[in-house]
Amino acid sequence: MADIMEIHEIEEKQALARAVLEDLPEWFGIPEAREDYILQVSTQVAFGAFHHMGACEKPVGFLCLKETGKDTLELSVMGVLKECHRKGIGTKLFTAAKNFAVSRGYSFLQVKTVQMGRYPEYDATNAFYLSLGFREFEVFPTLWDERNPCQVYVMSL
Repeated sequence: MADIMEIHEIEEKQALARAVLEDLPEWFGIPEAREDYILQVSTQVAFGAFHHMGACEKPVGFLCLKETGKDTLELSVMGVLKECHRKGIGTKLFTAAKNFAVSRGYSFLQVKTVQMGRYPEYDATNAFYLSLGFREFEVFPTLWDERNPCQVYVMSL
């Protein structure tokens, strides 16, 4: 199982994001968008998941949060290496992020993804967020573009 830790150094946040996102072309295959995520993590709260192998640490996942209002944090980007999917790492990352939000007095978490029923990869993403306790809030049909309607999920803390 992976150890979860908050990451503070900008270079470490960006290196972790790059290592994970480049392994997930199904979700982060547009190079410009992927680079934008990597750039944005420098100003966000970041958690990393690491497997310890002897004296080495292997990064296997990350999650970032950004404030979208005085009471709300958004899970802005998250990824786990494909070889580590369905092993509880995403849930552990989310638990650390949720605990952080609660400890800082936030009332809500939100996350945006592509609406269910558009692509199998995003259907799995939607199912994951629902399993964590997020609830459907609203769909913005053209926020990103017509082929990728934006589903917003929220969670009360």
